[in-house]
Amino acid sequence: MSHSLWVEKYRPKDLSTYVGNEHLKEKVKVYLESEDVPHLLLYGKAGTGKTTLAKIITKNIDCDYLYINASDENKVDDVRNKVKTFASSIGFRSLKVIILDECDYLTPNAQAALRNLMETFSKHCRFILTCNYVERIIDPIQSRCQSYKVVPPSKKEVAQQMVHILTEEGCVYELDDVALIVNAGYPDIRRVINSAQRQVVDGKLKIDKSSVIQNNYKLQLIGHLQSGSKLNDIRQLIADNSVSDYSEIYRLLYDEVETYAGNKVAECILNIAEAQYQDVNVVDKEINFMSLIIRLMRALK
Repeated sequence: MSHSLWVEKYRPKDLSTYVGNEHLKEKVKVYLESEDVPHLLLYGKAGTGKTTLAKIITKNIDCDYLYINASDENKVDDVRNKVKTFASSIGFRSLKVIILDECDYLTPNAQAALRNLMETFSKHCRFILTCNYVERIIDPIQSRCQSYKVVPPSKKEVAQQMVHILTEEGCVYELDDVALIVNAGYPDIRRVINSAQRQVVDGKLKIDKSSVIQNNYKLQLIGHLQSGSKLNDIRQLIADNSVSDYSEIYRLLYDEVETYAGNKVAECILNIAEAQYQDVNVVDKEINFMSLIIRLMRALK
């Protein structure tokens, strides 16, 4: 059994092994056949294959490419310096492609600088941008890109992929346990694969039921927001699961905002960001979290 990260080891290398998004794969095939690609903006939920698709494109056309994760490098100088250095350098190939991952983390000033760079180096550079929330990308960038929504594969397809990985790794497993992991992590494929690898012991998939229950309570929280439950129901859910670290819940609320926020996505994102910022310094983290829930529930009325 391999000790490397499965999510990287089994990351699809070409379109034949990329699961789902058949309509989008047909578009990409045309780009690969032409050995060229326009500026692209790939958006959708976390863990659904945006970065994988971007890397498939760069590895299957004749180009030099640069990868930047904007969640780590999101300031004006970070982006400008890296892109300018790469775009201005002498390469082995005539085409250069820059993957800017999670570009919705870029500050507005950094996005404005990016727009200028896209124009300056447009003759020989293409940009493939990925983001969770396309509404956070400024219009001048969106207008310069072909935009495509990347949707998650079905639960059945994710389960089949998980069975394939476990079989390749020589692991013993029960299909019911695979289903539990898929249901807990879906639609984030990366989360499903990482969860499975963590729970393989001595070549056997051994489900940590407490971990699955923890994931389930997070899903219940999203369900409460979707259905307009009472505040006390959410407070009781948090109490029953003895939550003390809210960082993962903030991330979940952000990642899943489209599933519960309707036309209030932007307002909800701002509220979540404010609560995350305050969480670092507040004494009572539960009060800070419940204050966020109250603001979200008011916004969703």
